[in-house]
Amino acid sequence: MTGDAWTDLLGSATPVVAAPLAGGATTCALVRAVATAGGFAFLAAGYKTPEAVAAELAELRATGTPCGVNLFVPGPRDIDETTFRRYAHQIAAEGAPYGLDLAGAPLVHDDDHWPDKIDLLLADPVPVVSFTFGLPDPAAVTALRRAGTRVLVTVTSVDEALAARELGVDGLVAQGTEAGGHSGTHTPHRPAPPTSTRPLVHDVLRATGLPVVAAGGVAGPDDVRDLVAAGATAVAVGTLLLRTDESGASRTHRDALADPARTGTVLTRAFTGRPARGLRNAFIDRYEPVAPLGYPELHHLTRGMRAAAAAAGHADRVHLWAGTGYRHATTGPAAVVVERLTATL
Repeated sequence: MTGDAWTDLLGSATPVVAAPLAGGATTCALVRAVATAGGFAFLAAGYKTPEAVAAELAELRATGTPCGVNLFVPGPRDIDETTFRRYAHQIAAEGAPYGLDLAGAPLVHDDDHWPDKIDLLLADPVPVVSFTFGLPDPAAVTALRRAGTRVLVTVTSVDEALAARELGVDGLVAQGTEAGGHSGTHTPHRPAPPTSTRPLVHDVLRATGLPVVAAGGVAGPDDVRDLVAAGATAVAVGTLLLRTDESGASRTHRDALADPARTGTVLTRAFTGRPARGLRNAFIDRYEPVAPLGYPELHHLTRGMRAAAAAAGHADRVHLWAGTGYRHATTGPAAVVVERLTATL
């Protein structure tokens, strides 16, 4: 790559990338604010209909704002009815305050509208598409690249990075264990040993030679500078944007990030059936020991409860996704966060 590596890969003026925050935290206003400040932002297509994604892309194009799109790679159904039903009964009391019958909830497995979203991005290409939760099929990678889109895959180990390189992708998102939200591991039943972001970037870069976007644990400008110095093409931030003016995160989530009683983050599968890092709360303490793996089935099971709890201000029943640098998330314009993160470059 020539010139500023992040410009070659992302077309941005700085190496700061707004990570895709699925579930509503990433808004068009947040994407515009990050882009205006010289960063690059991803729309989070996860959990949305193709029509909703198309509407957001149209809104951003109307303002001349470039962006990437992140997609969840669907996986096989890996939880049986008996295991699912047992967990649904175990957490049933948590839905009662909101009039929800969790014990009787259906087992739902879906592909998050995967083929339709691929078709949308082929018909209406964006500069970059990133994939999380596994490897996309080779035909999708080939078609997207033929349409002029650069393709990135999230990886959590060197083995995953090498497998992604075999697909002919343009770059990798190296997600360290400090990252908030869902782990991008391709094998949640057999995840690789936890690896911090900086050594993961080093190892993935050395093994593949591909451009690497570093993700996980970024707390301030020194982390951005150090990760770029370690070879990262760009640095993704997510938690640091959750409390900004343009974020769509719930008030309950925003307040929890600043609550001194919330003393740390943990990895949990209790809310969605896939490992994810969030602020420790009572739901995790009660159910992590018995929670099975099973995504997206557990995500659908608890989704209504989490939405109702967030609306009611009940933080102990909400997935408070956060990386280890959550104490540095501040209020105010997102552009100020981007500018602060690039201050030492």
